[in-house]
Amino acid sequence: MKYVLVTGGVVSGLGKGVTASSIGVVLKACGLRVTSIKIDPYLNTDAGTMSPFEHGEVFVLDDGGEVDLDLGNYERFLDVTLTKDNNITTGKIYQSVLEKERKGDYLGKTVQVVPHITDAIKDWIKSVSLIPVDGKEGQADVCVIELGGTVGDIESMPFIEALRQLSFSVGQQNFCLIHVSLIPVLGVVGEQKTKPTQHSVRELRALGLTPHFLACRSAQPLLETTKAKLSQFCHVASANILNIHDVPNIWHVPLLLRNQNAHHSILKQLNLTSVATEPDLDSWTKMAETFDNLTNHVKIAMVGKYVGLTDSYLSVVKALLHACIACSLKPDIEWIAASDLEDESEKSTPEAHAAAWKILKSAQCILVPGGFGDRGVSGMVLAAKYARENKIPYLGICLGMQIAVIEFARSVLGLERANSTEFDAQTPDPVIIFMPEGSRTHMGSTMRLGSRRTHLQNRDSLTSKLYGDVCYVDERHRHRYEVNPEVAQVLEEAGLRLVGKDDTGKRIEVIEFHDHPFYVGVQFHPEFKSRPTRPSPLFSGFILAARKLLQSHLSN
Repeated sequence: MKYVLVTGGVVSGLGKGVTASSIGVVLKACGLRVTSIKIDPYLNTDAGTMSPFEHGEVFVLDDGGEVDLDLGNYERFLDVTLTKDNNITTGKIYQSVLEKERKGDYLGKTVQVVPHITDAIKDWIKSVSLIPVDGKEGQADVCVIELGGTVGDIESMPFIEALRQLSFSVGQQNFCLIHVSLIPVLGVVGEQKTKPTQHSVRELRALGLTPHFLACRSAQPLLETTKAKLSQFCHVASANILNIHDVPNIWHVPLLLRNQNAHHSILKQLNLTSVATEPDLDSWTKMAETFDNLTNHVKIAMVGKYVGLTDSYLSVVKALLHACIACSLKPDIEWIAASDLEDESEKSTPEAHAAAWKILKSAQCILVPGGFGDRGVSGMVLAAKYARENKIPYLGICLGMQIAVIEFARSVLGLERANSTEFDAQTPDPVIIFMPEGSRTHMGSTMRLGSRRTHLQNRDSLTSKLYGDVCYVDERHRHRYEVNPEVAQVLEEAGLRLVGKDDTGKRIEVIEFHDHPFYVGVQFHPEFKSRPTRPSPLFSGFILAARKLLQSHLSN
């Protein structure tokens, strides 16, 4: 196994995930099989209980793993299916070591960070790197490891030490270290500054790791004098200093690496030159350039709770992008804080209220994504009502589907206090209820998670047609509330089509409104399986409906 380690310095948020994914894309384009591991040094066992404001969205895998959003980047860029073990956290490592200690596996020895924690990290990396993730048999050729955080952080020290030991044990020809750093430009001076990177590399070398490559993030391309200075003071060959400057879209990053011959240097370091081919990135180039040249827009209103941090809905944004490009459109996403649509905000923040409604009414389609808690729910209900009554294409995902059911029960069935027990435990008309198998005492990994089968009851339904006239779909889930099965018949009789159900035939997964160009709610998260070359059918239908092209698409 060959390992490529990507670390970061100076500041967080430099784009290590995109860099690691792009390196994987280039190596895959050279004919190699690639897998990925993300190391998150926080103490949480997984990302499932963290607020989206802390780390962005929680990405869900087929096996039910709730992981860091960077694994979503890996899956989209590399077109692979990862497992929850591909996301290593301090919590997981310590939990496994402590379980062994309780069993007596250490035979009475004093359990310490070195060697027990570091050995556990190395063993985890070695075992997970062998798991095939591309649908083929046998192990991958290269494992790209991203170490989260910044070099020098206290919580990442055991991982740094474990990776130092790993690099020594596997040998120099099987290990490549790429350090991502920032090259800032001070406004007054206008000069590209290398000192932060010099200090970062010095810190890394003091910990026993010497970078083979520097991936330098900058606003503008690096000057040759800057590269020469970095090479001299960081002890890295000038040819191995890669410049990842700002680009129109992230699909250009693999092309940037290819154009700088990064693949040649990496393959040489890993002694893979004889088995690799020249990178075939024609389709990737076409995709990046197509997006740059799009001129027609589609205006999408995203009504959510976490709009203050767009990474909270990263996979939804990417799925919209994939669908738009397939339709030769550029997405124009307008973010609306759901609470700004509520009647109360008209009194407290009238300007925000008016602006939110103006955006909503000018949008060509409306999307309500997933979320938890009661903040902004009334605003989402109003958005769903506006979309239904004015025949604006509407897509409700997870919570968005439940919102559509609540709105329908209130407006059409006349159940004014219809609600979810998540928002009102005492509601007399609970149309959304807590799932019987859920845990009310523990939050982590207790939801209905991972890939589940949804059986489409009506082959003539819009959802079935969009997926290709299928009778079932396998999509990823993340929820602990569901539509109350006891109200299913009443809803259907009133005109809400319940077109998708789970294996039991009782849990409602997909809803549609019959007299509407596109009014679809799904309990699952179709965005998690969307890929640049294979957009989610529901997102494609949603965008086509916004441009009034859906019926002609279905006819063809």
